[in-house]
Amino acid sequence: MEENNNSTNVPQEDDLVALHARVKGRVQGVGFRYFVIHSASQLELTGWVKNTYDGDVEVMAEGKRSQLERLVNRLRSGPSVASVSDVEIEWQEATGQYKGFSVRFGG
Repeated sequence: MEENNNSTNVPQEDDLVALHARVKGRVQGVGFRYFVIHSASQLELTGWVKNTYDGDVEVMAEGKRSQLERLVNRLRSGPSVASVSDVEIEWQEATGQYKGFSVRFGG
């Protein structure tokens, strides 16, 4: 019997996946959401970004794994006036439900 090496669930570089991220630090009131929208647009990602009631910024993005990893790197630095202390990330399966990238309101 042949072994199927493609049976692993580890996403490959160009697989379509979803990223759920929570950015912590001084990330509200500094243009962080618009920084994320600009970055996501450049990277051809879809999804949304929003401020949370506890002061974080939450991001849900879908696209190629390689592009999402570039977004994570940008989230770690943020715009120049932000101060990011941590970025929690979770990889998920892409759903294809998003059209474009938008700001969501309400924590």
